[in-house]
Amino acid sequence: MAAKISPSILSADFARLAEEVALISETADWVHVDVMDNHFVPNLTLGLPVVEALLKHSALPLDCHLMIEDPDRWAPAYAEAGAGSVTIHAEAAKAPIRTLRAIRAAGARAGLGINPATPVEPYEDLLGEIDMLLIMTVEPGFGGQKFLDVVLPKVRRARQMIAGRDLPVWLQVDGGVSAETIERCAEAGADVFVAGNAVYGADDPAEAVRNLRAKAEAAAGD
Repeated sequence: MAAKISPSILSADFARLAEEVALISETADWVHVDVMDNHFVPNLTLGLPVVEALLKHSALPLDCHLMIEDPDRWAPAYAEAGAGSVTIHAEAAKAPIRTLRAIRAAGARAGLGINPATPVEPYEDLLGEIDMLLIMTVEPGFGGQKFLDVVLPKVRRARQMIAGRDLPVWLQVDGGVSAETIERCAEAGADVFVAGNAVYGADDPAEAVRNLRAKAEAAAGD
């Protein structure tokens, strides 16, 4: 699969979200929306009302990453609102299969996220229930963190698991993805890349997306 770039608006100007999304609408594939509740992670960002508002102004589908407690309760509403993808965390979900199926039933792609210290192998049997597996490459909660190379072996194992079952599951990485790290992620098997500061910290966000895609696709082709 060709590389997909999902810029994170966690690094955008929250007072100008519609305009910030428009900046990358011609080059990005998705808009990554980090939903944090100050419980599952020690930060508070935005929630369903902002997602509903942004859906009216985004030409790109929204990739909603729920870093929240009780995603079983809240996740289906994001799919029902029109999000293109909704990711819940394995560490937070009490009934992941039911919730993942509810997300799909509401018309969105279902994603399962795991933190850096969480092993991927216990979730192999859930691969048939998801459309995307998200491997966090920083501890969730804040943007601008340094990429954790220690997670790359897990990305490789996740790619092997997906390939072994011949499933069309996307493998996403999120955290510290930049022009300096995206090639290592692609070589390890990731094909969807969340980038915040690397895009919205650039003088030209659209060009930054092009550059990230080119690096990822070159590395994946090697």
